[in-house]
Amino acid sequence: MCNNIFKKIITREIPAYIVGENDTFLAFLDIHPLKAGHTLVIPKKEIDYLFDIEDELLEDMILFSKKIALKIKSVIPCKRIAMAVVGLDVPHAHIHLIPINSIEDFDFNKQTEIIKKDEMKKICELIFNA
Repeated sequence: MCNNIFKKIITREIPAYIVGENDTFLAFLDIHPLKAGHTLVIPKKEIDYLFDIEDELLEDMILFSKKIALKIKSVIPCKRIAMAVVGLDVPHAHIHLIPINSIEDFDFNKQTEIIKKDEMKKICELIFNA
């Protein structure tokens, strides 16, 4: 069994700012966001690499991500919600959903934003309730 941080979030061993969930997927705010509202979408099933996910599950994950992206866009002022799959930092398949106004907002090499806990909670509640 994998014992990475995402598994601990799924099992609620550690807290997370959960913005969406169903039986198969979980979406939560990235605690080191590129922009406020930066969200991670993960399958609850332990799968290391996104492209190892079975086709039907991957289709469902993209559709779940779309629902979350639309919720983010409805409450976070931005031009678009960018989607990225990097997969190097945590050995659990995940999709980044990032509110952007320009391509510079989508740079994983830049320093992440520092958002206070009360603001993270507010953003989480806004997205969750959108």
